[in-house]
Amino acid sequence: MKDVFIYDAIRSARTRAREDGGLHDLRPHDLLKSLYTSLQTRTGLDPQQVGDVVLGCVTQHGEQAGNIAKASVMYAGWPASVGGLTVNRFCSSGIDAIALGALKVAAGQEQAVVAGGVEMMSRVPMLADQAAAFIDPAFAAQCKMLMMGSGADLIGTLNGVSREQADAIALQSQQRAAYAREQGYFKSIVPVQNPVKGITVTEDECIRPATTKESLSAMAPAFAGIGAKGVDALQLAGNPDLAAIEHMHTAGNAPAMADAAALLLRGDAALGESLGIEPRGRVVASAAASVDPLQVLSGCVVAARKVMDQQGVSAGEVDLFELHEAFAATVVKCQRDLGISDDKLNVNGGVIALGHPLGATGAIMAGTLLDEMERRDARRGVVAASGAGGSGSALLIER
Repeated sequence: MKDVFIYDAIRSARTRAREDGGLHDLRPHDLLKSLYTSLQTRTGLDPQQVGDVVLGCVTQHGEQAGNIAKASVMYAGWPASVGGLTVNRFCSSGIDAIALGALKVAAGQEQAVVAGGVEMMSRVPMLADQAAAFIDPAFAAQCKMLMMGSGADLIGTLNGVSREQADAIALQSQQRAAYAREQGYFKSIVPVQNPVKGITVTEDECIRPATTKESLSAMAPAFAGIGAKGVDALQLAGNPDLAAIEHMHTAGNAPAMADAAALLLRGDAALGESLGIEPRGRVVASAAASVDPLQVLSGCVVAARKVMDQQGVSAGEVDLFELHEAFAATVVKCQRDLGISDDKLNVNGGVIALGHPLGATGAIMAGTLLDEMERRDARRGVVAASGAGGSGSALLIER
């Protein structure tokens, strides 16, 4: 098997999933075209060298339907020889796109693969595809497919997470993200032009630096209502030792929806030699996992442990973790179960502060991890994310 090198990792800023968001006016194909161009400019890449483009995208509906990976490549004017594959493992899709691309390079199938993800949630909202597993109550109950927030409340209840703990995690995420933005730590962001608004988008928009402990504590629980309609009963039936589900998650300690895209260029050693550039990192291992769908956000923990076990690496031997901060309770579970110290986990904030563009999030997290590993001259990092249905995916990256 060949070594798989990361030659670049770029992304757009994460912008608010609203009409006034900085990227809203761009179709997903337009956003991706801008990133393809930036990747070529930064690396000297000739698209003829690329064998495949693999992208994560969750809501494959409307403008994001029709295999957006292949459609965007054609829209960007890349050669017909470049393939395109769109994958969906819910919120971990971007990580799986990277993993699939890495396996292609490792097996010698391709010399170069571009992988990442895209999600324009202001244009194609979550659940726009009307997936029966989420919108049909009987079908959802049969599959145990719960909305992520409900699963987060269950995880919080099982792990004894208080509302105060959840809010403290959210506050730390906001503070860390605001500081990282101020210091210019997010080196993977490339400028994107929005000609409709006449602006150049260069900074993440979802961060709320004015957040306080008091403002967070004033917010109402977000998932108590749906819990009262039958979700709590379903969760309690699967966890008979619990007397009740505690609803500690609010809009303040949950991730904001966002628009964004991200790309990573991976290839073998010969690709770097042909481009005259040094690799930024190496994909050492990847893993996917699946757990009880009622504990929908636990897949991240199992996938992270699995990818470390593959390489015989302990959490203490990993310099940095970038884990899917889907809801505050998942941070507690990740730290407890994996034994991660606070100074190694999501050191520049997580998706609670930065925003969660579903299919793009995993790829963005990989780039964020690589940026910080370079800044600290760190050797080893793990990126992992949970998805609906109890799924999870992880990568082990080394420099």
